[in-house]
Amino acid sequence: MSEQHEQQHIHIDEYERLWLIGITIMLGVFFATLLAGAAIFGVRPTGQGGFVNPQQLDQTMFAEPGLRHMGGNRYEAVVLAQTWFFQPNVMTVPEGAEVTFYVTSRDVIHGFLIEHHNVNFEVIPGHIAEARTTFNEPGEYKMICSQYCGRAHQNMFASIIVEPAEDAAVAQVEGD
Repeated sequence: MSEQHEQQHIHIDEYERLWLIGITIMLGVFFATLLAGAAIFGVRPTGQGGFVNPQQLDQTMFAEPGLRHMGGNRYEAVVLAQTWFFQPNVMTVPEGAEVTFYVTSRDVIHGFLIEHHNVNFEVIPGHIAEARTTFNEPGEYKMICSQYCGRAHQNMFASIIVEPAEDAAVAQVEGD
């Protein structure tokens, strides 16, 4: 009976112990990287804006893609991806504009990447992808299809023109 109550020790080979330690360290580094990306750099998964029937886009907000001013320096951009172009092709916003993008595809899977901004996701027919970014520097930024979508894929891009704040203010006053 006393033999049954003895503690049993599991022997772990030295190499197995080193592998377990290495794996534990790698998992720790992986999770630390995820947390740092979220906390420091603002990396977030693409928001899910809902679903639409890609064959009935003319009955949704994608019937009239474009840029909408939401007040202040906030905008909404409804973007439709279709073989081999984005609609609208050019959007102009003032410096400092916060733009929320709603993007879907009419036909095949496309990519949606905005140069020098933290927006990059797949555009899947029937899914509305949502992302928000702020344009703090004047210039022209390309929206690029980052997912191979066919033989003219390399030609699929559009532009976001960010005007300096003082130019945008003058244009708005002249437009009134």
